[in-house]
Order: sequence, then structure tokens, then C-alpha cells
Amino acid sequence: MDNRYYRQARFLISAATPDQFPDNEGLEVAFAGRSNAGKSSAINALCDNRGLAKTSKTPGRTRLINFFQLDDTRRLVDLPGYGYAKVPVAMKLEWQALLEQYLVQTQALRGLVVIMDIRHPLRDFDSQMLDWCQHYALPAHVLLTKADKLKRGAQAKAVFEVRKVLKNAGPQASVQAFSASSQQGMAELVAVLDHWLELTPGGTDPGGIAPGK
Repeated sequence: MDNRYYRQARFLISAATPDQFPDNEGLEVAFAGRSNAGKSSAINALCDNRGLAKTSKTPGRTRLINFFQLDDTRRLVDLPGYGYAKVPVAMKLEWQALLEQYLVQTQALRGLVVIMDIRHPLRDFDSQMLDWCQHYALPAHVLLTKADKLKRGAQAKAVFEVRKVLKNAGPQASVQAFSASSQQGMAELVAVLDHWLELTPGGTDPGGIAPGK
């Protein structure tokens, strides 16, 4: 299983307020994570496009919710990076409010990929995000990024430890190691997204026709 389907992702819109969100139809999968956890790199690796999800040290850009169109009915969503320490409290609250409005209001959302640095998983904001998923019965998939920074044994230990914690988050939470640079774990991530977006293996719709074609 590969990521060929996701290579057709195209930027749709950046939303600073809920009224800028796309029509609440179709299927969406959102990506959330602490700043500097590798969220943009993971999205770009999935879509094989280094310039798709922008990385920036400018906090003003971080607060936007970015939507990427996959086909007429499916989208990927890049949520604001949380836990950014070098911004005013008022701006943090603004980001949090926008994030919560998206998560609560968007009926199209089918699952949340929670990005964590494999070396520093399950920080406070990460756990809060997983608690939110459990409360609203939203499937969550934890992507432990930057796995190439650890040896295989250390990777397996990190995954095991996070999986133990996730047992309390309900059966809809899963976890894997991932590396954007080496593509480690790509097939596993694609399998999760294909399921949430109601695609058959290989990135086709249930009728066997490639979406968007």
C-alpha cells in the first residue's frame, strides 16, 4: 500500500475564522500536534510535496487552519500547532478557540491524527487532545514522528509505552512510529487514512474508480 492517492492533494483555503471553513460536507481527516513535532513534515511526506504544508517560525501563520483538497468529497486538514511557548497568552487562547470550534462543529471530520515527537510523547496538550477524541468518540491515530532519531529498540519501547496509555483512551485510539525522512511507517498511516476516508486499498473509492479522476 502506498501514498499515490494522496499525491493529488492541493491547497484549498486557510481559515482564520469558522465562517471560512469549507462546506460541512464530505469526509475530512485532520492532523494536530505540538509545534515542532513534525506535523508539516508528516503531511508533506504523505502527499509527496515538500511545499504543501508550510513550515514557519512565524506564530501568525501557525494559527490558521489549512485545508487541502484530495478530490470532490475528501480533504486533509492541518490544524494549528499547539503548545507554542513563545506567543502571548491571548494568542494561545485565540488558537485554542478556533481549534475547538473546528473539532466541535465539523461533521465531516472522520478521524484525528495526533502528531507527537517519539522522543517526547504524551505532553499535556497531547493528552488533552486524546481526551477530547475519547469524549466525542472520534477515532484517533497517534503518529510518533522523527522515529529515525532512535534505534529500533528504542522506537519499539516508545510505541509500547504510548500504547499502554492509549488503552485508557478507548478502542478507537491507535499508535505507530513514523519518519517523514525515511518513509518508515507510511503504509500503516495510509491504511488508517484510507479507512477513515472510505477508500479501498490503493486509494480508490468503493466502486473501484480513483477519486478525482
